[in-house]
Amino acid sequence: MAAGQSGSGRTQLVPEVHMLLDNMKYEIAQELAIPVHQGSEDYWGNISSRDCGRVGGTMVRRMINLAEQEILNGKRPEKI
Repeated sequence: MAAGQSGSGRTQLVPEVHMLLDNMKYEIAQELAIPVHQGSEDYWGNISSRDCGRVGGTMVRRMINLAEQEILNGKRPEKI
């Protein structure tokens, strides 16, 4: 796989953040009592689409919250 690409084939804007987002994903799954564990090589085939969506949606809400906090603290977002 080419550098900066995830398993989905999409290029990540900041490849260095992959591990942090992965940690967030498993932290949220644990909070939601979804039975996955870090190191499972991202195989979630036994997890329902609904639960996977809950994890993804919670991740997006947290990232938006972090961005809003940075804007409130005077940090301007970069153009992509």
